[in-house]
Amino acid sequence: MFQKRLVVIAIFMLALIGCSATRKNSIQVKGSDTMVNLVQAWAEKYMQQNPGAFVAVTGGGSGTGLSSLISGTCDIAMSSRNIKEKEIALAQKRGINPNEIMIALDGLAVVVNPANPVDQLTLDQLAAIFTGKIVNWKELGGKDEAIVILSREVNSGTHVYFKEHVLRKNDPDSQEEFAPGALMLSSSQAVADEVAGNSAAIGYYGMGYISAQQKPIAIAKTDKDPYIMPVIENVMKGDYPISRPLFLYTKGVPSGLVESFVNFALSPEGQDIVRVTDFVPLTK
Repeated sequence: MFQKRLVVIAIFMLALIGCSATRKNSIQVKGSDTMVNLVQAWAEKYMQQNPGAFVAVTGGGSGTGLSSLISGTCDIAMSSRNIKEKEIALAQKRGINPNEIMIALDGLAVVVNPANPVDQLTLDQLAAIFTGKIVNWKELGGKDEAIVILSREVNSGTHVYFKEHVLRKNDPDSQEEFAPGALMLSSSQAVADEVAGNSAAIGYYGMGYISAQQKPIAIAKTDKDPYIMPVIENVMKGDYPISRPLFLYTKGVPSGLVESFVNFALSPEGQDIVRVTDFVPLTK
């Protein structure tokens, strides 16, 4: 019996040693659903080149990633928005100084079902749709069909960006909110799937999610400006009206494996992956 206990203890100690070694050579990346595919592609290539390293990537939204960084349950947070002052304050109370690293640019695509004849909108029209002031597609030259509004959930950086830059038009005093009937969906893929199956739906997501099952809308700042499609070249030139930076956040200046992974993301090879995954690299 005593020998069996010794064996169990030995196995337990070996497991602890193995877990410790694994943690030392692994990093956890959490956050923005918009960025998951991009960062997963980085992780796969990085692990191919560094066989002893392990990079785990999970979504959940920008807020979830930043909360995980602050609570110490991840090493890198992915965020499609800037960290908020209250998040910085909470992090600093816990001895963490969030370090912001811009790693790519993104255009937010507004999408409808391919059967919808509407193919261009102004920012004012978008704001009116998503706040519930325009409720039927016939008001925009479409079918006599009630508009189904799709949004990312409130924990999403994409949701925050769209509300601040489209609904509130960058006015810090604006109190505009999404229409009460808007469907809040948990991921960009959920928005894409709903638009693909609903002829009356309209939604938004990072343009890396565009597929043949959704039709992207050309957007104009005003009805006197040109209508611009959400494509890489237009975002790089600064012409597309709904564009934003994408960030990684670390606990202070990165070091070790975290620094190595971030450097890979910013390298020419990492930025090539940015373009391949339909985001916009920081340099041409």
